[in-house]
Amino acid sequence: MASVAVPDHGSAGPLAGLRVVEIASLAPGPFACMVLADLGAEVIRVDRVGDSAALMAPSGVLDRGRRSIAVDLKSPEGREVVLRLVETADILVEGFRPGVAERMGIGPEDCAARNPRLIYGRMTGWGQDGPLADAAGHDINYIGLAGALDLLGRAGQQPTPPVNLLGDFGGGGLLLVVGVLAALQERTRSGQGQVVDAAMVDGAALLTAFVHGMHAAGLWEGGRGENLLDGGGAYYDTYACADGGFMAVGAVEPHFYAELLDRLGLSEADLPAQYDLDRADELRAVFAEAFATRPRDEWAALFAGSDACVSPVLSPWQAHEHPHNRAREAFVEVGGIRQPAPAPRFGRTPAPAPRPGSATGADTSAVLAELGYTEQQLTELRRAAAIE
Repeated sequence: MASVAVPDHGSAGPLAGLRVVEIASLAPGPFACMVLADLGAEVIRVDRVGDSAALMAPSGVLDRGRRSIAVDLKSPEGREVVLRLVETADILVEGFRPGVAERMGIGPEDCAARNPRLIYGRMTGWGQDGPLADAAGHDINYIGLAGALDLLGRAGQQPTPPVNLLGDFGGGGLLLVVGVLAALQERTRSGQGQVVDAAMVDGAALLTAFVHGMHAAGLWEGGRGENLLDGGGAYYDTYACADGGFMAVGAVEPHFYAELLDRLGLSEADLPAQYDLDRADELRAVFAEAFATRPRDEWAALFAGSDACVSPVLSPWQAHEHPHNRAREAFVEVGGIRQPAPAPRFGRTPAPAPRPGSATGADTSAVLAELGYTEQQLTELRRAAAIE
């Protein structure tokens, strides 16, 4: 493997010094690479030459913190560019269907031949094997098969898709981050890279672990919307306010529930028992009537500082302005877009301030020059349409 000096483009964060090669894809892969970049890793995104780049993740958020090169992965010259980049990397992330990267010549074996220490992260919906491995799908399909979607929604109604948070981002991108970081830790012992098979169906199933435990203990026996923490209990639900806003109530423990009743001006003696799910609708009607008497922000002020576990339901844009989020700087402005700040927080090696991602191909010349390509070679690659 050729020895190439890797410039340090990161200045801070617990992952400073790591280089990640991201083969541009949709949603979960970019999210995973955003998290890695947020924490200080240098991420170089390999975008596609041509208009197809417009099909990738929306710019300004999921692409933050990256440099970009534009490469034709179907050309031998473009493939060689990626493999030379792999020689300098710690991690590669791709989101193709099984077998596609291999056919392009940038699969795990191709990359390991250039860099045996490479962690090769594979992000798919169904995984690298199994009867559905080659099938198309989206978040809603993966969480449906994993047993997660069935849990979401009101009793007697169809399951409600949770945007694409559980499959793409929770069970997908975050699971991939955990996987590649675990593989990096193992590499400190073995000195070898390995493949990380991160499937959204696996990750979504993993997120239901708690429910499996509740079911085994006989505490999750009802259907959708009929259990302790899915809206089956009136003490764990949302309630409409006078202005059309909502409050989220999570008064599970008896002492928190007692404070909820006190703030609502209700007496427990006059109400169905807290955990009597058979009479939950009666209790819910009482709470609904109470919350409907004031606008959301008045209720938020009334419950502020209490242990009733009651909070306003905010839109993502309203969340920017909540005093707690402002105090913690939970949202930051990057390239003119207000968006979530890096998380989690680190005491000694804080994450660097996020920076806007580069436009497609903006860093092709600089990155390839770092790999040792001459100006003449870059000209030849452009003439062959292998890079942009």
